[in-house]
Amino acid sequence: MTRTELLVLDLAGTTVQDDGVVERAFALAHERTGIARGMPWSEALAHVRATMGQSKLDVFTHLGGGDVAAAHRATAAFEDAYAELVAADGAQEVPGATQFLRETAERGIRVVLTTGFAPATRDVLLDALGWRDLVDGALSPADVGRGRPAPDLVLAAALRAQVSAVSAVAVAGDTVSDVRCGLNAGAGLVVGVLTGAHDRAALQEAGAHLVLPDVTALTPHL
Repeated sequence: MTRTELLVLDLAGTTVQDDGVVERAFALAHERTGIARGMPWSEALAHVRATMGQSKLDVFTHLGGGDVAAAHRATAAFEDAYAELVAADGAQEVPGATQFLRETAERGIRVVLTTGFAPATRDVLLDALGWRDLVDGALSPADVGRGRPAPDLVLAAALRAQVSAVSAVAVAGDTVSDVRCGLNAGAGLVVGVLTGAHDRAALQEAGAHLVLPDVTALTPHL
């Protein structure tokens, strides 16, 4: 196996505990904007769960029946709601994540965090956890073009890290979209973790090379 030069990790559900915060923020955004009024909330929530990890703007565009302007308003409401929830309740790492990030960097492996959140929400999380100095970068769909499952987030991270080959990139996330993003980018190792939105069966069906209990179990595979 090619030596891992870069590890691309998802945020919420992979390195950061979710505990339903993302779903609560979606619900608040709907309450404040009515973005999903064209469908039952149960149907909207099912779509939210199925598309965890994807660009929030893309998700709201679907919920709003293709109304991009309304999707932008709902995305802004989501970002505000998520920031409010983090400010009220704090952000908690997946147990052991900070130490894992530190040890991975000490091994000479670069780490880039990726997310479907907008940069402002991503940065709220990084600041709450004190991770800015622990990683080599953090990317959102707004930084690279397309969100997951397109390969853009992983490929942009690989280019910025100047890896020798895409096969030297490992990707880990808790959603089907994370897995497909890594596979679409041609990453050498694509791992699903069981601390977030999707279960083992879904991650395996998406094509994950490995499914692990949590991100800290990655160490011997890098």
